[in-house]
Amino acid sequence: MSSPTADLAIIGGGIVGCATAYRYLQRFPGQRVQVFEKEARLGAHQTGHNSGVLHSGIYYRPGSIRAQICRTGQLAMVEFCREQGIAHDVCGKVIVATDETQFERLQSIFQRGQANGVRCELIGRERLLELEPHCAGLRAIHVPDAGIADFGAVCTRLGELIRAAGGEVLLSAGLSSVEHRSDAVVLRTANGEFAARRVVTCAGLQADPVTRMTGEKPAAPIVPFRGEYYKLKPHAEHLCRNLIYPVPDPRFPFLGVHFTRMARGGVECGPNAVLALAREGYSKLAISPRDLMESMTNTGLLKLAARYWRVGLDEVTRSFSKSAFTRALQQLVPAVRSEDLEPAPAGIRAQALGPDGNLIDDFVIQHAGRVTNVGNAPSPAATASLQIGTLIVDQLN
Repeated sequence: MSSPTADLAIIGGGIVGCATAYRYLQRFPGQRVQVFEKEARLGAHQTGHNSGVLHSGIYYRPGSIRAQICRTGQLAMVEFCREQGIAHDVCGKVIVATDETQFERLQSIFQRGQANGVRCELIGRERLLELEPHCAGLRAIHVPDAGIADFGAVCTRLGELIRAAGGEVLLSAGLSSVEHRSDAVVLRTANGEFAARRVVTCAGLQADPVTRMTGEKPAAPIVPFRGEYYKLKPHAEHLCRNLIYPVPDPRFPFLGVHFTRMARGGVECGPNAVLALAREGYSKLAISPRDLMESMTNTGLLKLAARYWRVGLDEVTRSFSKSAFTRALQQLVPAVRSEDLEPAPAGIRAQALGPDGNLIDDFVIQHAGRVTNVGNAPSPAATASLQIGTLIVDQLN
């Protein structure tokens, strides 16, 4: 190969990869950009299985990258959806305390939101019932700037804009190997061999194997967790107007089951959080021996499981018991019944864990020579993807 075929190659056609390519072409019009996606369509995994929430940044640790980029990222995403005619709604959400033991945690979340510059308000039961008439709760935080968007449609549109700006989007082009040369990085894919002056990997669930392919050790090993959902049947959709969240338990890394009105219609309920037996294991029966072995030899996961085994057991119970799942939902909306629920598609969360068993709750971006690996892109990655793309482009030299 006599010369590089691209100035920048992006590995991974999810929303973060596409947003990075889009921002790069905005910054450097006329540059050659290629996006490689191993599936036959863009956004096939985390982006396409996303709950669609436009996050406000109220939960994130002040000073973290997540907290810093969420607000500006959300504003950019809302503007993009408005300009491109993509379904979205800044409808607001409530975070609900259902008993007095949750008041202190609710206050802490409110203070964190204020520290992050999030517009939010502590409200009592009367105001809560005005917003969500079927919601249980003694107090709540109202976050008016939270919302919903169709992130799958966003990713598809980004692909179209990349092509319109002269970039290439190569589908069914899974990466098989990487070779470093003095003047370029050679990428061998299912779609052929290519070379680029710079490479950014945004591989999501496959971040670890792709990072290793580039010759680097993942700084934040990924463990896949499956989130299982139900959705309200049409006759019960009135039970949730917008977004209803519980007060999260700080002892456990996930937010708990909640109600989410979807940008394309309907109301999702969930998710629980159980270990996925494959990085892309959307069903309970999907097993990858290699992925499972990686998870079970991850010291961070073993420590997390030892610390939270009771909570984990509750999550597994909800995975196999619709009645247990319903009881969890009834803590927020007592009127919901098992017969109001029908199964909805599951999603997989790429969760990075430290060796101490603690979640790595911020973005991890590794730079090595001509390659930049996005090793961990937690929520609000979809919400703030355009801002994340800008951040990555800023760091390229």
